[in-house]
Amino acid sequence: MAPEKTDASAEKTHFGFRDVDRAEKAALVRGVFDSVAGRYDLMNDLMSGGVHRLWKAALIDCLKPRAGQALLDVAGGTGDIAARFLAAGGTNVTVCDINASMVAVGRDRALDRGVTSGIRWAVGDAEALPLPNAAMDAYTIAFGLRNVTDIDRALREARRVLKPGGQFLCLEFSKVVLPLLSDLYDRYSFSVLPQLGAGVAGDAEAYQYLAESIRKFPDQGALSQRIGDAGLDRIAVQNLSGGIAAIHTAWRI
Repeated sequence: MAPEKTDASAEKTHFGFRDVDRAEKAALVRGVFDSVAGRYDLMNDLMSGGVHRLWKAALIDCLKPRAGQALLDVAGGTGDIAARFLAAGGTNVTVCDINASMVAVGRDRALDRGVTSGIRWAVGDAEALPLPNAAMDAYTIAFGLRNVTDIDRALREARRVLKPGGQFLCLEFSKVVLPLLSDLYDRYSFSVLPQLGAGVAGDAEAYQYLAESIRKFPDQGALSQRIGDAGLDRIAVQNLSGGIAAIHTAWRI
């Protein structure tokens, strides 16, 4: 069953499996990513066996970058999606992340790779983006939507900053559609991930939260409904690795 839709006026929300005050969640999430920022990409490789790279490649394939296209990558942190966008022919990307530590890591890595043009870095909230209306040709968010306090507000912000005809793409963990894989994935998530977090990033609790946050996130159908409720159209879903992750695409008409 999909998680209940959160009422924007409710005083409580979830942080993993914990109920917390809505006003607290952003700071709690920020603390998680402050803790793991320096080793975030390494942990992604270890957690997924490198498969996250294939998922992100699939996202870029859906986007079909082109010169002059203005992309906003939200929760883009370490710049992984931005780097792929530029390598695939894109020329104008803004990376926006609420966590300054993640932005600093991404900016430093881009400079180390000699990437000094075509990319802009911003610290900002997915629920209140620091951009004008109808400013972007495309919006991506990869493994970030489940960490926002108000998913529906973030989706409305995505629509607001997209130009008419602009494309929305969300890559996120989702609901496994194969029963046997689901059981194995649950055991892996709640036993192996926290151990990896403790050994590599020095923070088991951060990766316990990440595993829990995946289970609290809307499934494919529920997220599609919420994307539509935010005013986006032509919604499509592509399951990846049996539904461990999924790409939702939509358009501002």
